Amino acid sequence: MSRNSDFAMRWRVRLGYPVALLYLVFVRPLEQSIFIGGAIALVGLCFRAAAAGHLRKHEQLATGGPYAYTRNPLYFGSALIAAGFLVAGRFWVDAGWVAAAVVVAYFGYFYAAVMKREAKELRSRYGAAFDEYAARVPLFLPRFRRTESLAEKFSWEQYWRNREYQAALGVLGGICVLWAILLLRGS
Repeated sequence: MSRNSDFAMRWRVRLGYPVALLYLVFVRPLEQSIFIGGAIALVGLCFRAAAAGHLRKHEQLATGGPYAYTRNPLYFGSALIAAGFLVAGRFWVDAGWVAAAVVVAYFGYFYAAVMKREAKELRSRYGAAFDEYAARVPLFLPRFRRTESLAEKFSWEQYWRNREYQAALGVLGGICVLWAILLLRGS
């Protein structure tokens, strides 16, 4: 693997914390922005949940459910969650655009490197089956023209096994923090 992808894998989560703190410095939430941003984040959570219910890591190549539309539905869902939080925090107010630019750069760099690395790992594990799948399904932005079978059923057991509930708890915690900031600042 490249040094770039090794760095991305090692530092993706660690550098996420200072990015989140920068975001919190610049947020200027209002009730309406929290509701709208929260709705966008909820769509992202649903995308992630559906993906987690179809993902059997290291057991089989996931091609059903949201994997029929994008090869990286978990990351697409995370991007929607981030976009929701940018809207909820009203990134366009004051210097919040700086925080938004940092968030976008963070996602652009780290997730591009991680998706590239994971594609190499999947190609190594599944060979031609992955190559055929990758030729039909876009890397990140979903193509809402189904390219794979949706016959595979969602599994709550997989959702829990993949610990996707942690993303839901994180979003809920983040929304609570925004409400607290709103209340403390007196909107």
